[in-house]
Amino acid sequence: MNVTILNCVPFLYLAAFAFSVIRSVTGAGIPGRIRDTLWIGGFVAHSAGMVLRWAESYALGFGHAPLSNFYESLVFFSWAVIFLYLVLGFSRKNEELGTFTILIAFVLIAYASFSPYIDSRIQPLIPALKSNWLISHVVTCFLGYGAFVVASVLAAFILFRDRGAGGGKNASDERIYQCIVIGFLFFTIGITTGSVWAHYAWGRYWGWDPKETWALITWLIYAAILHVRLIRKNERRVAVMTLIGLASSLFTFLGVNYLSGLHSYF
Repeated sequence: MNVTILNCVPFLYLAAFAFSVIRSVTGAGIPGRIRDTLWIGGFVAHSAGMVLRWAESYALGFGHAPLSNFYESLVFFSWAVIFLYLVLGFSRKNEELGTFTILIAFVLIAYASFSPYIDSRIQPLIPALKSNWLISHVVTCFLGYGAFVVASVLAAFILFRDRGAGGGKNASDERIYQCIVIGFLFFTIGITTGSVWAHYAWGRYWGWDPKETWALITWLIYAAILHVRLIRKNERRVAVMTLIGLASSLFTFLGVNYLSGLHSYF
């Protein structure tokens, strides 16, 4: 049941993206209203699908949050991107940002739903994951990732357009800063909870596992971005560094799976 609902979500996000493009090209109001209905409906279905998956896990006797494997992490990553876009209030300020945010959320959940290499079955947790730290660690990390994605879309607007999203480079620069601060706080909490969890699971707080190493690299990149933003306020440099930070975030999430370590999904 939960997989059926979640498999419908990519189509809603894709349709919302299509109507967003139509809205941008024609300037008509009706495509915009249809787009809003579709992406909000998709987000509601997305949320409902995850809740049902959690309930089904309990019914199967596993009893864990839907955050434990590659499929579930992609689904939650997609949800976090839309959630951050919504709670930060960008849906009322900039349509272009919404267009690309919805596209990214679509790509993530579509890959999870339709890739033949991803197993969507609910599975029991391995012993190391049987911990109350699972939810706090994974949720905070992916909320951080979601904020970094939204910041990167804004950074792309600064780099590839004469004016930033929503009324000039200064407006985009402030919003990038806002997103990165929020993402940095969540990601810091995620690393901290992960370190405590590692102590209980493996008997050490930090072991230079590839995932841990790249998480630290990503954290340092965003710390440097905040430093540059506060000291120099160079919009273009911050935008470039934000895209570098996104690349590091994606490698932390996906790339390290191809390296030998304790955090691999593969």
